[in-house]
Formats: sequence, structure tokens, C-alpha cells
Amino acid sequence: MDYTFQFGTVWREWPLLVDGLLLTVKLSIFSMVFGMIVATAGAFGSVYGPRPLKAAIRVYVEFIRNTPFLVQVFVVYLGLPSLGIRLQADHAAILAMTINVGAYGTEIIRAGIESISKGQIEAAKVLGLRPFLIFRLVIFKQALIAIYPALTSQFILLMLGTSIVSAIAVEELTATANTIQSRTFRTFEVYFVVTLIYIALSLVFRTAFHMIYARWIRVR
Repeated sequence: MDYTFQFGTVWREWPLLVDGLLLTVKLSIFSMVFGMIVATAGAFGSVYGPRPLKAAIRVYVEFIRNTPFLVQVFVVYLGLPSLGIRLQADHAAILAMTINVGAYGTEIIRAGIESISKGQIEAAKVLGLRPFLIFRLVIFKQALIAIYPALTSQFILLMLGTSIVSAIAVEELTATANTIQSRTFRTFEVYFVVTLIYIALSLVFRTAFHMIYARWIRVR
């Protein structure tokens, strides 16, 4: 093999890599927070809402789960301007990611809600609690313990999925790698380093989620 590895060429571009990494983290965190809000509301509506609302949520979930994420990104970034809604690339990425993880999260949380014993729910109703209070005080905390692993895995997939938004010129980690590769022509070195960064980032998120579970969720 007549190839000389030159990782130094890549490391000289570390300011760009750091900027891309920080934007990836920013996109992931914002999308996780907003997606969780959407997912919680969607799960509540799909279990306790009227039939028209349940049908609308089902259409939303099935539409997202049965279309490629890249297409969803293009619909938000390139399709919405046709309706007079123009978003910056970063904002479009966050919106598309929120919509995506919100749909998957809706199904995960809904499954957790429906796994709770009906006896506990009936007891809460006898005490006069309204559906929202039953959801918040009786169901959600117990369901969260059961669905936490699935939710955290979904969030990791979301973080890795930020690479797709490079297609709309969002300068996250993958887009940064593409820029560095076009400058240096060190394809293997650039993408190998970025692969390691993604692995490290996934481990950091998993560790953080484990600490949150051990500190605030498992003890409930």
C-alpha cells in the first residue's frame, strides 16, 4: 500500500472541527428538548384526546415514520418557502429534527403510558384527578422509567442524524468534514477523525443520560 497518512493536516483544521462539533451539540440539545415536548403532547393526545385529535396524531406519526429524514428536511427547508415561510438553515434543521423525534417519541411515550396498570388510573379518577394530573402525577413518572432506555437511544440516533442536515448547508460536524476534505484532499484522515468524534460524542451523551437516570429517575 503506497499511502502516507497525514493526520496532522486534519488537526491543523481543529478550529473548524470544534465549531462543527459545537453546532452538532446545539442542534441535538434543542431538538431533544423541543422533540420531548412534542412527543409528550402527542402521547397525551393519542391516549386521552378526542377521536379527531387521535386520528391527526396517527397521521403525523405514520407520515414521519414512513418517509426518509432527508426528505423531511427538504420539505421544511425548501418546501415551506413556497408557503411564505422562510427559515434559516439552522432553524430549519432544528424544526425538521424536532418533528422527526417528536413522532418517534410519541409512540415510545404512548407505549409507556399504556403499560401502566389500569387499576392505578382508576384509583386516580376516583380521587377526582383530571386527566392531565393523572398523566403527570400517576402515569408519566412510572412510564418514564420504563421508556427511558428507548428514549435515550432515540436521542442518540437524533444526534447522529444531524449529519443529514449538512445537505441544506448547515455547518455541523459532517459539513465541516466535507469542507476540510475539499481543502486538504485527505479523505480517509478527515472522515476517520470525524468518525471518532461521533463515537466520543455518543459515549458522552450515553454517560450523561445514565447519570440523569441514576440521579433523578431511578430513585423516584
